[in-house]
Amino acid sequence: MEGRCAVETWAQFGFSGGSYKVKILCGFGTDVLICTGTEEIYVFSKRERKITTVLLLPAAVSDLVGNQDKQLIYVACKSGVYCVNLQFLLHRDQSSQADASSSPAELKISQDCLVVGADEVSSLLLVGSVLLTLCQRDASWLLTLYKTPKQTASTSHEEFGSFHLPVVSAVDCGAAESNRGPRKSSVLICIHSGYVEASSPSNASAESTVAQDHFHLEPLLFKLLFGVEAALAKSPVILCGLPDGRLCFLPLRLPGSRLRVLHSLEQPVCFVGASVVTETGHARCLVAAGERGRVVLIKTDKAGSEGGSAVAAFTEGCVPGPVWCGCMDKSCFYYSTGSDLLRLDLSEGSSARESKERGEETSGTTAAALQSPSSLNVCRVIALAEPACSTAGDVQLLAVSARGKLQKICLPVGREDEGLSKLPSTQVGRSVRDLLSAIGDVCERASVLKTVIKSKNQFLRLLNHAVNISFLLMADTNTDLPIKEKPIRCHAETSWSRLLQKDSLNLVCFLHNSSPFVLERGWTLSITVSPLSCSSSPAGESSSTNSSFPFHDLCPGETFEASLPIAAAGDASFPMTVSCSLIFSLPSLLGEEEVAASFAGLQSSCISLPLSTLTVDWLHALQLNSPTATHKMATVQPCSAAADSIQTFLSSRQLRCSGRTDRGGESVPKPEPEKYSASVRVSSELVRDTLKPKKSSNLDTKESMRNPEDLCLSLLERLLSEDTEGVKMGYQGDKIALSTSVVHARGPNGAAVKLTAKEINVGEEESTDKEATIEVQIESSSLPAVCGLHHAVLCRIQTLLQSATEKAASTKNVQILGLRRALQRAEIQQSRISGAFGEVVSTVQRDRMLLSVYQELRQNPLLIV
Repeated sequence: MEGRCAVETWAQFGFSGGSYKVKILCGFGTDVLICTGTEEIYVFSKRERKITTVLLLPAAVSDLVGNQDKQLIYVACKSGVYCVNLQFLLHRDQSSQADASSSPAELKISQDCLVVGADEVSSLLLVGSVLLTLCQRDASWLLTLYKTPKQTASTSHEEFGSFHLPVVSAVDCGAAESNRGPRKSSVLICIHSGYVEASSPSNASAESTVAQDHFHLEPLLFKLLFGVEAALAKSPVILCGLPDGRLCFLPLRLPGSRLRVLHSLEQPVCFVGASVVTETGHARCLVAAGERGRVVLIKTDKAGSEGGSAVAAFTEGCVPGPVWCGCMDKSCFYYSTGSDLLRLDLSEGSSARESKERGEETSGTTAAALQSPSSLNVCRVIALAEPACSTAGDVQLLAVSARGKLQKICLPVGREDEGLSKLPSTQVGRSVRDLLSAIGDVCERASVLKTVIKSKNQFLRLLNHAVNISFLLMADTNTDLPIKEKPIRCHAETSWSRLLQKDSLNLVCFLHNSSPFVLERGWTLSITVSPLSCSSSPAGESSSTNSSFPFHDLCPGETFEASLPIAAAGDASFPMTVSCSLIFSLPSLLGEEEVAASFAGLQSSCISLPLSTLTVDWLHALQLNSPTATHKMATVQPCSAAADSIQTFLSSRQLRCSGRTDRGGESVPKPEPEKYSASVRVSSELVRDTLKPKKSSNLDTKESMRNPEDLCLSLLERLLSEDTEGVKMGYQGDKIALSTSVVHARGPNGAAVKLTAKEINVGEEESTDKEATIEVQIESSSLPAVCGLHHAVLCRIQTLLQSATEKAASTKNVQILGLRRALQRAEIQQSRISGAFGEVVSTVQRDRMLLSVYQELRQNPLLIV
């Protein structure tokens, strides 16, 4: 074909045709009806070049047919078939001509228009006064016939016949489904024999319904395909194209007729029509096309048998597919593959020339089936209406694109041996304009594809980084590396802050990236804080808290800080476990829309990779009193002895006075709270070997380690400032600079605590071989504070033992002595515990006995050497 197609956009619909069944219905004057597969049907006016009305149906529309004389349309929905009268649409168009800028009227179709209550109707066909519906019921296809009433206002449609056809296994169309657009589940057309006599009343009504689904076939081919009885009775024949590839037919007016199979394409049938129309108006070729490009041409072969009688010749061929939609004019089959609009010339003249040039003796049908279709250079067409020929001989197609545009496509007609220079200047200009439009369309598609490819490559790169980081962290979990040696690690620091006259303990987590990878978007630092005792609230809810901190672009060598409050003043739920992990979220990387489109079902999925588990204990949560305040407290304490004596005298006098008064007087002063204490003893030699600087030649430092007072100070500083379990204590002011071996502090529960380190000698009283040890004593009026700090000190000393050198064998004697004394005490205390649970005593007495045993255990500890 010569020249280029002229594409003119008439309207833009608010839909994307990627997954809808779209159909164009013409024949109502200047109005065109477009079914988009949704609940909406658009009425487009060719005269005004705009959408005038939108019909709103109760459910998604699967098919529609029309009656031009009665101005009726039948619409198939999921809930049934509706009949709509278009007369009020014409009145609305006339009234809206004065206002050219008015928006389309939206008309809602009610249940009063329901004429057939059949569900899941896939195809409709109107033949005269007979309405046919095709749907699938269980294991069979059901073709039902209804009689339409003569009165337009009537809504009763009487069923007078139905035909069944068993369902066979569907053909494999997976490859086609992935490369093609929407398709109808079935196809219904009507074939007539020759001309319809307009003088017959019944035929007159049938003439009014002749449209794109009705074709006239030459009488001989009609008789060869459907039988002599159907030809003599001039019965219309219904052709059904099914998704399993079968092409079935049913003579409509023959008694005892049934659905029979005419041919099978072995792939879903998407189009059936007739072409090669002669001067008498008869079509000489029946065409059926499958989704994947298989086409069958059915013609009359007069020399096909030995006796010379005519037979029906079925010629199959394959055209470039897939086939999205199609239409036919008098000599050509037009179809869209999504990427291009193609034309297949079925005319006798073209076929004869092809056969003569090749020197073959095949018929014109075979030549037409095997020729290559010509490209029209129009892409993304998903629906076509019946072609129309203009007075100049141009073929005009009405199409809907995948982007929801209603387009008019003009196909210039010319001979192949004509040159472009012989065309009129207007056609030459139009050809250049169409060529430039096609180039622009190709450039636009190429730009979109380039952007998509670039975006996909970026996503793949980010996913590759995420996979590498995941493998790196998973490999670290299988090895017992220290926290400081991990490529991606977390450590923390505690500090107290005051806001709105309320104190709170804050935890600052430091995420350090020592790996060669960049932690880009999609990663989140998750921190879960929970008490080590896994306590729950009275309502049964867990007391653990979780916080998430998204970040991006954490390069190698950089650190990300995240701060969160973990306890308020007065909270004693220590020690606490802090679990740090990295969470990778696919929606955060690609976006919610991209994940929903490409990775359905993964919108809420994420990957959690553990980093480290930290412990915050009572030593981390202490609020140390400044050395100045501690010194002042120690200085003022002796001076205030007299004041304390006076206060005691006044209190005693007040107590005597209150005894003379009645019981409603002032209460007796509360006694001082009981003091609790616990201690841990460590060998001085062990502390000295552990705390001395490595490879140090400073004599002052070595001598200071021999001084017991300096050794006690060093041990206290080490206990309070050591980075234990990845957590260390932060300071609001200067770092710890202890001047005495006594530390006064305040616990997280608000109780005052005192830590004392002093050197004592341990051994048998009558023995001269005594071991010099350092005793760390914890004192407080709060029993939870004593217990928590005792546990924290033991953990610190355990860390010291892991780095200590082995001791001499002489220290074993002291160990044995301490063990012997501890066992003797344990036997006595065990008997007291058994007596407390065996005797009938009150709960208060039992708690006091157990507390006494606990205190003895804490005050007589084992010696750590």
